[in-house]
Amino acid sequence: MSDETPESLIPYDEIVQEALRDVVGRVLGEVERSGGLAGPHHFYITFQTRMPGVLIPKHLTEQFPEEMTIIIQHRFWDLKVEQDAFSVGLSFGGVPSTLHVPFAAVTEFVDPAVDFSLKFQANAAEPAPEEHEQAQNDSPSVGAVADDGSNVVSVDFTRKK
Repeated sequence: MSDETPESLIPYDEIVQEALRDVVGRVLGEVERSGGLAGPHHFYITFQTRMPGVLIPKHLTEQFPEEMTIIIQHRFWDLKVEQDAFSVGLSFGGVPSTLHVPFAAVTEFVDPAVDFSLKFQANAAEPAPEEHEQAQNDSPSVGAVADDGSNVVSVDFTRKK
């Protein structure tokens, strides 16, 4: 008998990643239906700016060529959630912008109000994201999220060979 784990013919990692991205869609859908955020909830959403289907203004693509983090908190408008993407209006440096982001482009979703975080595996065919500055949309700064592991789901699938 071999100690090697056989390679799966079922793409479990992709299925789990898709299911966890559905969590982001459900949460944003609740915000859309209710017309705003409940209580202290707010979201940091990081996404890959060059993924197919991402539509953001050119100046933002130039400023964030690989990855960008947006904050959904005080000043956002026209949040629309579709089955596979969301769009939202935000202001960057006083300039209003509309962003359209497929859920497949999302790499991280954080709600610091309740110490909840989801991290998504980047596609192996894509280069690793470069360091970037924090998003500068017009919202007050929020304290850092505790990194004690409570209520945090991090999915990292590696295959043994």
